[in-house]
Amino acid sequence: MIIQDNENKKTNKALKQSNPDLSASCNQNEEGYEKNIRPLSFDDYIGQTSIKETLKISIEASKKRNVHLDHLLFYGPPGLGKTTLASIIAHELNTNIKITSAPSIERPRDIIGILMQMKEGEVLFIDEIHRLNKIAEEILYPAMEDFVIDLTTGKSQSVKTVRIPIQKFTLIGATTKAGALSGPLRDRFGIIHRLEFYTAEELSQIVKRTAKILEFKIDADGAMEIAKRSRCTPRIANRLVKRSADWAIVKGDGVITKEVAKAALTALDIDEIGLDVTDRALLKLMINSFEGGPVGIETLAVALGEDIRTIEDVYEPYLIQQGLIARTPRGRKATKFAYEHLGYKIETSQLGLF
Repeated sequence: MIIQDNENKKTNKALKQSNPDLSASCNQNEEGYEKNIRPLSFDDYIGQTSIKETLKISIEASKKRNVHLDHLLFYGPPGLGKTTLASIIAHELNTNIKITSAPSIERPRDIIGILMQMKEGEVLFIDEIHRLNKIAEEILYPAMEDFVIDLTTGKSQSVKTVRIPIQKFTLIGATTKAGALSGPLRDRFGIIHRLEFYTAEELSQIVKRTAKILEFKIDADGAMEIAKRSRCTPRIANRLVKRSADWAIVKGDGVITKEVAKAALTALDIDEIGLDVTDRALLKLMINSFEGGPVGIETLAVALGEDIRTIEDVYEPYLIQQGLIARTPRGRKATKFAYEHLGYKIETSQLGLF
C-alpha cells in the first residue's frame, strides 16, 4: 500500500545514442530520482518556514517527554509537500513510516490490519484522508485516542465487543479538502497545519536543488524562469526541471538557461505565469460562453468536459490565488486580470462588473 510517484524513464534511454557521455549520468539520475529527490531533514526542506519551526519544537518535546508525537493533519492544495513532511517527521523521530491512501482502504479489515501491524512509535501516513469511508473512520477513533481497536464478535443477542490494544503510533493525515473531514475525526488531531503556496524565490531554490541532485546544469535565471511557471507548487517545479533538461540536452548545449527554459515550457503550452491549456480553456469558457460569469462549477465542469473534483482541487486553487477567478455566492467569475492576461479587450460597459 506504499505510494510512489511514477516517472517516465524513456527519455534518457533515448538520449544515450545521441550523447554517449551523458548515458551513465542519466541512468544514475533516473534510478536515484525517487530515492533522492525528497529531502530527508528539515534543513533540506525549503519553504513552509513557520510550520517547520513549530514541528521541530513538537518533535523535540515528544522526545524529551518520551511520549508519542501527537497526531498531525496537513491540508492544502496538492503538490505542496505533505507526504515529504510526513517522511521528514518519521526521519526526525528515528522511526519507520507506513504510507497509504484513504481510497485504498476499502474494507474494515484493511485498516485493522494496518493498525495491528504498527510498531511502537511508528508513523502512519494516510493521504486524502477526507475520502476515508465511515466504518474505517470509526475504527480509527479509539485507535487514535486510546490505542485500541474495538471489534464485535457473535450475532444477534450474543454480540460482544472485544477491545484489542495496539502499539502507540502517530497518525499523519493529508487532505486537499479540510472541510470535507468530519468533525470527530478532525478534532482527534492534536497538530493541524495548512501548507501555503510557495514563492518564486523558494521554488527557485527547489529547482536548483533538484537540478543538482539530477546532475543537470542550470543557471540562476533558468531556475527562476521555471519557478515562475510552476504554479507555486514544488511538485510541478520538479517535473518542469526534467522537461527543461530534456530540451537543453537535445536542442541546447546541456545548460538550462532562461532562454532554454522559456522555449521548453512554451512548447509545453505553459505560459509565463504557469497556466496550461486547461487553465486557459477554463477562463476562455467563462469569458466567451458565460460573459465572464458568475457561473456554477457544475456547469463549468460539463462544458469543459472535466470532473468537478479536478477543477476544484487542481485548477481552481491556483487560479483564485493568482486573482484570475473570484468566487461569489452565485458562482465563479473571471476577473479583470483574467481578461487582460488572455488579451481580451474590456469594454467600458464591463468595467462596473469587476
